[in-house]
Amino acid sequence: MVNASTWDGVTLRSSYHDRVIEARDELADAARDANWPAVFDLLEEHPDWINGARVGGTSGYTPLHQAAWHGADADIAHRLIARGAWRTLRTAQGEQAAAIAARLGHHHLLEPLTPVVHHHVPAETLASIQLHFHALIHERADDLITEHQLRLPELEPLTEQRNPACWFPVPGMYGGFGYRLEQSRLTVESWCRVAGGSGRRHVINEHGTQLIAEGFV
Repeated sequence: MVNASTWDGVTLRSSYHDRVIEARDELADAARDANWPAVFDLLEEHPDWINGARVGGTSGYTPLHQAAWHGADADIAHRLIARGAWRTLRTAQGEQAAAIAARLGHHHLLEPLTPVVHHHVPAETLASIQLHFHALIHERADDLITEHQLRLPELEPLTEQRNPACWFPVPGMYGGFGYRLEQSRLTVESWCRVAGGSGRRHVINEHGTQLIAEGFV
């Protein structure tokens, strides 16, 4: 699944090398302090971190959530979104960036932060698909999910992406899960690079999960 975004599910600092944690903290600190030049410099170097929160933090605030909280210039929000920031992504308290801006009276941010949905799937259908997807992840990598206390992928951000595809790397798996939303179904490919024949392709809809191919990795 080419040109996919990345779901950042790591919550334990011990899951990363110290040098990665240091850089992730630097990004989180810069966003917390509204140091936008530093934020964009770090994202230039690490573009996959655009939707990442502080590793081990409790708020779940990404740079876009911090922009909403600070009431940053609309240009900052536009630049983050152009880099792939998800407006549908929710914090640990379940708030999207637009809701944070509205709560704090930053009305100039409501227009840029309101999600633009390109793939409309009924909320109940998407929730059912996500439930089956999470069950599949546990079936394939339950020990690693538990060991690293991973935050499993939420599917709502796919609805705003023109290319509704994402990669969920699993520490210790030497691989992970690539998934793509196609109308009201999710195609999932999972594999471990060091295990021959480990590739599995599943299709998930609101009713359940079907294995359609295996052994391709």
